[in-house]
Amino acid sequence: MNILVINAGSSSLKYQLMHPETGDVCAKGICERIGIDGRLVHKLPHDDKKIVRELAMPTHAEAIAAVLDILVDPQCAVISSVDEIDAVGHRVVHGGVEFVESCIINEECKAALRDCIPLAPLHIPANLMGIEACEKAMPGKPQVAVFDTAFHMTMPPKAYRYAIPEEFYEKDHLRRYGFHGTSHQYVSQRAAELMGRPLSELKIINCHLGNGSSLSAVDGGKCIDTSMGLSPLAGVPMGTRSGDIDPAIVQYIMHTRHLTIDECMDIFNKKSGVYALSNGVSSDFRDLEDGAAKGDPGCILALEKFCYQVCKYVGAYAAALGGLDALTFTAGVGENGPNTRSAVCETLGFLGIKLDPEKNTVHGEETLISTPDSKVQVWVIPTNEELMIARDTAKLCGE
Repeated sequence: MNILVINAGSSSLKYQLMHPETGDVCAKGICERIGIDGRLVHKLPHDDKKIVRELAMPTHAEAIAAVLDILVDPQCAVISSVDEIDAVGHRVVHGGVEFVESCIINEECKAALRDCIPLAPLHIPANLMGIEACEKAMPGKPQVAVFDTAFHMTMPPKAYRYAIPEEFYEKDHLRRYGFHGTSHQYVSQRAAELMGRPLSELKIINCHLGNGSSLSAVDGGKCIDTSMGLSPLAGVPMGTRSGDIDPAIVQYIMHTRHLTIDECMDIFNKKSGVYALSNGVSSDFRDLEDGAAKGDPGCILALEKFCYQVCKYVGAYAAALGGLDALTFTAGVGENGPNTRSAVCETLGFLGIKLDPEKNTVHGEETLISTPDSKVQVWVIPTNEELMIARDTAKLCGE
């Protein structure tokens, strides 16, 4: 079965054509600068071949057309016809309270998505543009929406409710939603497979660490808590996002600096996090480690603060779970940051975690990095959100 996985942003569109039953990727790429001048970068994983095309992409419709054209291009030899694409799976950032699992896209689904726009005003319109562009280019082809928030919808009220007047929850649906759910779901399932144990028996904490970071507590395959909240701004400090802060800071900055709420939120989303703590050195953890190695105090503080906050969440989630069988690291920093993993696990030694220094040197490979006598298994598991989207799509389309 050929599943086309689409991740549409406001000015970009990522795609993968893959077989969900094997996980094999036939082709992947990205359409960049949609609405400006347009650029498609197409890759064939089996031979590392890369094709770059500069072409006009005024809208997502032209981007989808460009993707379909290159997939059937004899130069690439991926598929001979668009008819060979069985279904399309779309990553949708926010499902609100309406969507607790993936669903086949129809007019009712799209109407509900439009109702969710206030919860994710930058992302959902782009997701809808990608959906509608695919509908136009491939009429009648099954389309499936897979939501970043869905995996976290198993959280109990004590975890997802904010301590604010009930009307804001009932009328405005203000609650903890969480994000990176497709990644957390994949890593949880893969951890159970690697451990050779039923997921239903395991207590797992996933550390999805990168430019955007989130942690989740998973009990028996169900999320019971996660660090991001109503938006991806909450939780640990990230590349340029502040993470958790006292909400009174917003009022203080607005009054003292005479800023609008939008200007203030721009600071917390794009000018904060480890970038701010490092005094503007970088939001890239590799640059921060280079700076820290040279004794830069801002870089040192940024890394220490990040690891400190990760450890606080892991400790809290271990308490919420009532124990811990596995700790996983995934995403850019989680998969490729041995120093970060070491700093986190060293602090968490009180949980019985023991790291194998040699195994911890791994980058981007599935590896058990804890020692045989560690009370908690520690795994590096590269995430594969596209595979989860493809599998959900295939399942809903009857394959």
